[in-house]
Amino acid sequence: MTEAVETTPPEEKGGAVNEFIEIIKTVAYALGIALVLRVLLFQPFTIPSASMEPNLYQGDYIIVSKFSYGYSKHSIPFSPPLFKGRILGGKPKRGDIIVFKLPRDGHIDYIKRLVGLPGDQIQVRGGALYINGKAVERKEQADVLVDSGYGFTQPMKRIQETTPEGRTYLTQADAGPDTQGDNTGVYVVPENCYFFMGDNRDNSADSRFNPGISPFKTDPSACKWNYENDQYTGDSIGVGFVPAENLVGKAQIILLSWNADAHLFKPWTWFMDARPSRFFRVLK
Repeated sequence: MTEAVETTPPEEKGGAVNEFIEIIKTVAYALGIALVLRVLLFQPFTIPSASMEPNLYQGDYIIVSKFSYGYSKHSIPFSPPLFKGRILGGKPKRGDIIVFKLPRDGHIDYIKRLVGLPGDQIQVRGGALYINGKAVERKEQADVLVDSGYGFTQPMKRIQETTPEGRTYLTQADAGPDTQGDNTGVYVVPENCYFFMGDNRDNSADSRFNPGISPFKTDPSACKWNYENDQYTGDSIGVGFVPAENLVGKAQIILLSWNADAHLFKPWTWFMDARPSRFFRVLK
């Protein structure tokens, strides 16, 4: 007598394989749609530092519009060299808060405020911003105490600036005497390049400082730096001028926000360290 051996009907095996293939297709479609949205429309970023206080805080989760200035290789993950320059782009406006790729690296994301357009002459005197020889309008606000991040608070100045185009925003600076970057030479912004500054003026490595790029670099897309200005800002390394190609997008809104103590692997901090007052705040 022979024993009966159970076998899986062929249609059941085929059905399981087909179901697995459909799952793979669904995941692939979802990833493809997410990639298209990330490249063409919007991309989220988390603010890693205090350089844009009092408008952006460490732990803010922001949304950046990718279409505002068109597209370059830096619009695509890992910045593949598929093409040069920008396509389908509008011009950025002075006062925009912009995410861009650090010129000396090409992969690290920075976020600063655009203050200098191609052809502009930019200077800082006594902490005040000058554009083409004229001081930007400033209105001092009440001083505030800010957490230093080292276990104590320190007084900070709050100043409202108004650009020549009429855009207003708050900046922040140490309440003490002039610090590095408060007095500079005159920067002439090259063609197809931009000049950026952090709103936290005494805590921002930005276009006031040497870009850390060799003067012998021959890349035609690089922005030429005037090394004579380094005598005013010392040997600090910052951003320098930013090529138009390096712009990633315009910061539009703070979607969510957490204190610096929040941690991905400590779920209770998602609620205890949330900053609801900063949720859905439109940036200007």
